Amino acid sequence: MTSLSRTINQLSQSRYFAPLLSGLLLGISFPSYPFIRLELLAWVALVPLLLSLRSVESAGELFRRVYLSMLLYCLISLWWVSLATLPGGILTMLTQAFFLTVPLFAFYAIKKMAAYRFALFSLPFLWVVCEWAYMHQDLSLGWLTFGNSQANLNLMIQYADITGVWGISFWLVWFNVLAVHALGSARNVAFRCVAVMALMIIVPLLYASMLFSRQEAIPGPADRLRVTLVQPDIDPHQKWQQYNSADIMERYYRLTNQAVRENRPDLVIWPETAIPFALFQPIYADDLQVLRSSLRQWHSLLLAGFVDVRHEEGKPSETFNASMLLEPGYGMPQIYRKMHLVPFAERVPYIDYFPWLGYATFSLSGISGWGKGDGASVMTLPASKGKIIIANVICYESIFPGYLTEFVRKGARLLTLVTNDGWYATSYGPYQHLAIARLRCVENRRAMARCANTGLTVVLDKFGRTIAEIPWWEEQTLTADVPLESSLTFYTRNPDLLPKAALAISILLFLVAFITHRLDRALRPR
Repeated sequence: MTSLSRTINQLSQSRYFAPLLSGLLLGISFPSYPFIRLELLAWVALVPLLLSLRSVESAGELFRRVYLSMLLYCLISLWWVSLATLPGGILTMLTQAFFLTVPLFAFYAIKKMAAYRFALFSLPFLWVVCEWAYMHQDLSLGWLTFGNSQANLNLMIQYADITGVWGISFWLVWFNVLAVHALGSARNVAFRCVAVMALMIIVPLLYASMLFSRQEAIPGPADRLRVTLVQPDIDPHQKWQQYNSADIMERYYRLTNQAVRENRPDLVIWPETAIPFALFQPIYADDLQVLRSSLRQWHSLLLAGFVDVRHEEGKPSETFNASMLLEPGYGMPQIYRKMHLVPFAERVPYIDYFPWLGYATFSLSGISGWGKGDGASVMTLPASKGKIIIANVICYESIFPGYLTEFVRKGARLLTLVTNDGWYATSYGPYQHLAIARLRCVENRRAMARCANTGLTVVLDKFGRTIAEIPWWEEQTLTADVPLESSLTFYTRNPDLLPKAALAISILLFLVAFITHRLDRALRPR
């Protein structure tokens, strides 16, 4: 027996070492600090786990192995959530690890009916379906979508404009499956698997090379919008207790006044909940008047996060984490209310159906119990700016790929993101958040202006590359001429095509496995 065969056999027989090895590889392959680049490990991270599941016959044993692996993955990737809320962080890691076991339970069900190899080749379809379905329910965190692990590997993810992040997950799982198959097969079969794996590396590189060479040959869009991003560097834990409205607004006015004088932007952006009070309520009329006066001096539009309160007759008032586009003058603002809210930290899932769940919140300072917005609504810059349509999303919403396509299909030529990553200190959580935003740019071929209270204030191009940025934990402004795009990618037009195709194929695979199992039982001698 060769040393490779012995290693494969040991992994196959390993009860916990192989699952833990996969959990470690998955965790360290996920984006962290910029100087750590281990994303290539995701291409083989599932191999030890899948080898160890080959001989597992008990559902309980499979759950123990898979859950242990995924829990370690979550601990490495998501520990920083606990810096904002310890109970919420623990709950996040425990529940996320549970949801990550689902595709491997589907794998197990097929394995029991149609053997290991058939289940192995079914796994890429099952994985994508489970990730996609998970994104469509209120408990979803969605942060650890497998394809997100490659978000900083720019040359390898450009095909996301065709498949979205689902295609990247699909590609990665297939690569892992082929590696497992190669390790357990005869030499000629292993050689064919390796050849296909090599093509899986070469093809994305060729596609990216073609895109970048075309970009160099054809000038970029003539339309650009000059945007100033304001990063005030306010401690979010103190913001809601130690600062009053005048303190906060004075800092924004000071930073914006200087930036406007020097750069003459078309649009100024302040971050998430930059104005932490209901500006349009009568009690804050003086604050609103001062802001409108400042806008007339700046001759600029303002996009800012703020607290919005909606009153409807016969219903209790509702408070929203919102953003507004405010023009100089006395017109009404265009308002967008955050639709996707962080489970338990910003809104308890299913609270509309079970109000008593409101006691289960693990709120961050000042932002528990937000109302849920009405959906993707774009903002239109006035005729003096060319009637440009922009999409503003708020913080956590950037992890929902299909949701962002709704803004772009409504005409958005630029993505803006207001956020506050200061809850997570100097952990790599903000860098993960930024990495995921890069994928949204690639999928939709839209530049993004990302404005953080503190964290990472960055302008990205349509390929997910950095145009300009501000160091985190610094009080600064950033001005950039951001390109505006108009064309729609294949993915933007068809955001659910790959997951729905995978769903259809998964159903077919289950039927084939079931029929094969029944036929095998019927033909078995008695």
